[in-house]
Amino acid sequence: MLFPGLKAGAIHEFNIVEIKIKKFFTNSKREQDTETIMIQITDTIAINENELQEEFVRASGPGGQNVNKVSTAVQLRFDMQNSSLPEEVRARLLRLAGKRVTTEGILIVAARRFRTQEHNRQDARDRLVALIRKAVEIPKARQQTKPSVASKKRRLDQKRRRSTIKKMRGLDGRSES
Repeated sequence: MLFPGLKAGAIHEFNIVEIKIKKFFTNSKREQDTETIMIQITDTIAINENELQEEFVRASGPGGQNVNKVSTAVQLRFDMQNSSLPEEVRARLLRLAGKRVTTEGILIVAARRFRTQEHNRQDARDRLVALIRKAVEIPKARQQTKPSVASKKRRLDQKRRRSTIKKMRGLDGRSES
């Protein structure tokens, strides 16, 4: 299982919240309503849909008659450096994403599992949200432990036994000198 609570091969829908933002024009003194769609990651973190760039490319694999005509695969690009994510989440996301991040700090999520653009588009967004949710989780610090006295004794006894076996191989009936 890649991410807890998410099933492989299933389409997961995440909360997309529409927020109306009023835009003021200083020269005309009138206001105009514009809609911005926010993708909810957690209760406190949401990213603006404008931070995502989607490019549709031709996909390999199943597609029937449309395989060489329709661009169904999606490359979703998310600029992590200029995003609204908190700095510590950005650092963990960079480490989690690995080779999917370019040198400019752009995370690329490729989706080509389905035959339709819309399914692949949703799949790419779901995978991006799941990756960011994984980066939001603070990793638990490893607590160092010491080997027990009994385990140290077992290890040394095993080493002594192995050592005597190897010493016996070299003798072959000759006396030890």
